[in-house]
Amino acid sequence: MKNICYTLLIALLFSSCSEYQKALKSEDIATKFKMGTELFDAGKYSKANKLFAQIAPQYRGKPQAEKLMYMYSTSFYKMKDYYLAGYQFERFEDQYPKSEKAEEAGFLGAKSFYYLSPVYSKEQKETVTALEKLQLFINKYPDSEYLPEANKLIQELDYKLERKAFEIAKLYNEIANFESEDYEASIKAFDNFLLEYPGTTFREDAMYYRFDAAYKLGINSIERKRQDRLNTALKYYNAFYKAYPESQYTAEASLMNTELQTAIQNYTTKS
Repeated sequence: MKNICYTLLIALLFSSCSEYQKALKSEDIATKFKMGTELFDAGKYSKANKLFAQIAPQYRGKPQAEKLMYMYSTSFYKMKDYYLAGYQFERFEDQYPKSEKAEEAGFLGAKSFYYLSPVYSKEQKETVTALEKLQLFINKYPDSEYLPEANKLIQELDYKLERKAFEIAKLYNEIANFESEDYEASIKAFDNFLLEYPGTTFREDAMYYRFDAAYKLGINSIERKRQDRLNTALKYYNAFYKAYPESQYTAEASLMNTELQTAIQNYTTKS
């Protein structure tokens, strides 16, 4: 009995493959459409996609075109080919703005760009594009059922940009430990970061590292610039301590502040 079932299964498999190959080679677009739809409904998106690609141009302007292009776009998404999914969903939404699938297509198209966003340490061009696409979707469909997820994706993308900017600013600080003249670049980078991302989760770290750079710049400065730089460092310490009096960096920052106070006092005594 087991052998019979196995034989039937093999026969069914070969029959299915044979029908698919026939559909691929067929000149009948209706046959391709029907087979492609069946494969799509069965979750065999790669095979369905090949058939849809063959007939998409011929169905342009026909009543079935809307359904075909929706399935075609979705098949790319399901195959995780997000470049083409984003492109095809945008085309679908433009061509069928009144479709009941237009909103879904708009969201999945924007989400496709989200999936193209790389890790924070890499170039973030795709992340910026994804943010733009998601914001356009939200503006177009402010009452969408996909709004909560769209906002969540935007938060994740924003975090990547914040992390990227923070790590760049921090890198200036690390480089400056070897080349003291780069402390000014580090301070400027953290100033810009805090201005651009006022609500960032890295605010405490950024304010500390900015003070750290200003402290090192002041302590190691040439004589004619030292006093002004020491006072600037003290200003950054006060801003940091006011914002985070119980910071994880408090002990270290306090020691640095004591050294600054002593150095500044020396100038006061001299004058």
